[in-house]
Amino acid sequence: MSLQLQKGTALVTGASSGIGEAFARLLATKGINLILTARRQDRLQVIAQELAGPIRVDIINCDLSDKAGAERLIKAVEDLNVAVDILVNNAAVSGQSPFIDTSEDELDELLVLNIRSLTQLTRYFLPGMKKRRLGKILNVASVAAFQPVPSLAQYAASKAYVLSLSEALAEELRGTGITVTALCPGVTLTQMVSGTTVSKLPETLVSTPEGVAQAGFDAMMDEQVVHIPGLVNEAAVMLSQLQPRRLIRNLGGLFARFNKGS
Repeated sequence: MSLQLQKGTALVTGASSGIGEAFARLLATKGINLILTARRQDRLQVIAQELAGPIRVDIINCDLSDKAGAERLIKAVEDLNVAVDILVNNAAVSGQSPFIDTSEDELDELLVLNIRSLTQLTRYFLPGMKKRRLGKILNVASVAAFQPVPSLAQYAASKAYVLSLSEALAEELRGTGITVTALCPGVTLTQMVSGTTVSKLPETLVSTPEGVAQAGFDAMMDEQVVHIPGLVNEAAVMLSQLQPRRLIRNLGGLFARFNKGS
């Protein structure tokens, strides 16, 4: 990591809990100033109070699932007059229900948060990074990005977009001083999966937010384009890529029906 980047600033979305909070705490230990954003201002204030001192921590209460959320966040960052050197696009919603049972409002929230806001933030901060020839973008995707996932159809599709966008940008930005990393964790113990069947999986199949954040940070600093934390997750993705897509769809449907009945 360059000395310039060590003294830079990271913007972390969805920073009030889970992987986003873990990223914030990890980046703070590296001496990187923080701009933290999420919907829960009270939680952001607690985190900021704990981390501020050695570093500067700014918080911005913002709902990125709102269609105007990204614009509001961008304006708030502009008002801080701080250059963003690291962008961690972490905020997302899972939408754990069959597509047909998902309301229009729920679907709209997922598309805006998981795709539109991530895209807007990436597009806005890229020119400044390119001008400085310095910047890192980490987009939190998922192992679900690699195959269709019945009963999580819209979530998996949104993460496939994140993965594809990240890989394409990484190539477009080669040689500019900017790196793009897609972090693709498996099941992680966050509020998103709390109380669901997958949260009861064996420990070997479930990651912690801290472990995922560390893996993502290391991959970002190593300039990896795609990183899947955990040997089990990596093996599962590799195996799925070698199987006929029809088989993967059928297995996904079987799991979805079993999960619904459990």
